[in-house]
Amino acid sequence: MSQQTPPVGATPPAPDPAAGWVTGGVAFAGVLMLCGGVLAVLQGIAAIVEDAWYVRVGDYAYRVSLTGWGWIHLVIGVLVACTGAGVLKGAEWARLAGILLASLSLVTQFLFLPYAPIWSVIMIALDVFVIWALAAYRSPGPVL
Repeated sequence: MSQQTPPVGATPPAPDPAAGWVTGGVAFAGVLMLCGGVLAVLQGIAAIVEDAWYVRVGDYAYRVSLTGWGWIHLVIGVLVACTGAGVLKGAEWARLAGILLASLSLVTQFLFLPYAPIWSVIMIALDVFVIWALAAYRSPGPVL
């Protein structure tokens, strides 16, 4: 049995919101946002309190003081954690805000690469998953 290609200009089929992998992906994205937000808050506090905690790996085109990075991570972390809780409750605003905040977190982690390269790459990968999971899910009800 051969598969037929869809006509040019046809939209791809939307994922079934009732499918377990879609629902599980959103629940996992919500948990990742909640945990990642708390870790970003701790990362921000560490950068604010003790500048010697992070060591610059090399020169980088974008220079921000560690105290500045601390405040950026602290604010984004609080917003991401609160939005992750909203995602787990099934709030539509949280899904859209989660996509925006995960995108912002991805850019922030890219700019933070000289201070924590391995952690930043891991967080970038998790942010990509969160964006995908929240963009693929279409349901007005609670995730869990």
